[in-house]
Amino acid sequence: MLRAEDNQILTRVGPGTLMGELLRRYWTPACLTAEIPEPGGAPARVRLLGENLVAFRDTLGRVGLVQENCPHRGASLYFGRNEDASIRCVYHGWAFDVDGRCVDMPSEPAPFCEKVRMKAYPTHESGGIVWTYMGPAETMTPFRDFGTDGRDAGEFITGKQISACNWVQAMEGNIDTAHISHLHQFDGVDDIPDDGSDKPGYPSNAMSWKFWRHDRAPRLEVHDTWYGYRYAGIRATPNGNTHVRVTAYVVPYSTMVASVPFSTGQGLFVPIDDENCWRYIMMPKNRANPRSLGGANLFAVAPFSTPISGRRDGIIPRLYTAENDYQIDREAQRNGIFSGVSDFVSQDLMVTESMGPIYDRTQEQLGSTDKAISRMRHILISAAKALAEGKEPPAVAAGLDFRSIRGAEKILEPGEDWRLLGTGDDPVVQEAFGIDLPAGAPG
Repeated sequence: MLRAEDNQILTRVGPGTLMGELLRRYWTPACLTAEIPEPGGAPARVRLLGENLVAFRDTLGRVGLVQENCPHRGASLYFGRNEDASIRCVYHGWAFDVDGRCVDMPSEPAPFCEKVRMKAYPTHESGGIVWTYMGPAETMTPFRDFGTDGRDAGEFITGKQISACNWVQAMEGNIDTAHISHLHQFDGVDDIPDDGSDKPGYPSNAMSWKFWRHDRAPRLEVHDTWYGYRYAGIRATPNGNTHVRVTAYVVPYSTMVASVPFSTGQGLFVPIDDENCWRYIMMPKNRANPRSLGGANLFAVAPFSTPISGRRDGIIPRLYTAENDYQIDREAQRNGIFSGVSDFVSQDLMVTESMGPIYDRTQEQLGSTDKAISRMRHILISAAKALAEGKEPPAVAAGLDFRSIRGAEKILEPGEDWRLLGTGDDPVVQEAFGIDLPAGAPG
């Protein structure tokens, strides 16, 4: 459990809060490129870390992220005109560029544009996401490239879905390997034929379902890294082998969940405010996997809908919500789907949102399978407190290579160390990208 004051630190993200100030030191997803696709097009509302903002792509193609309320009389710039390389308030015609400078003031007989400036944050487009830095200008850190910079946004599956709970609460599901043996189970797993891949090496994705069902109490090992940590969920297979799922957590928002043979796709959990967040997905459309290890997609044998099988490259609609009880089917729950909810991500949304907007962590009783969650909380709370004392946040220094971070999944060879999996020293990574490629190459 957490002390009440630490739970407050962990979950409050507005300006001036300890966690809010920490999160503002990192480049953060503000919106999707797909939300403001055309120069001179309609603006998009953005609520981020408790601030109301507007994103727009001006007529020159530059992306602006500015305060929503016009500094004149407070009208919303969401209703503004995107013209003349600026966004123009329809109330009195005042216009502002992407840097927040007032560039026109037609309602004033003697304009004083040079004296008026509004809040504007720098932006960077990469991987189909518009990222922003909301911290002090003098401490702006280099953009953290996870392998998307210099590549066309069309090479990636990028989308987001809203969640009505605190961002940490939502993110904890992505770094909880134990729950896949319960929440995401279905009775049809028992009917998946044994394809012979329960042996040291890379199993089929279909067999992974069987391993998760067979061993429902994984042993966890956490390995701290410069960016956060990687951890392994270790399970025994029906044939007595050792199966590991290795997931990476990158401070503060990013998770790379285990996948055969390795993964670079990200789930990012971005606070809208204290009680709501966006769940972003960003993954390459063409995975580097020359031997097609794992075979058919993980969901090929599952009775679940997923964001991968549904709408891509945009805001993923919520069809399963608290208002309709996540469309839970009690008959399916008794005979087929463990949770009774037929959409995979909505299973996670059901349990994390049902805790309430901000769960009172003084009431929880943690177990051994919660090691990764405890470690994430410790890293964030410690970093927030340290920043308030003038210390630099973790994983913001120049020269760090975020392209080398990967999740992984495998049945271990005798004596094999799971920490090597998915790294530049992993033979399957070297095969995927070329033997002479350095360890920091993108995946």
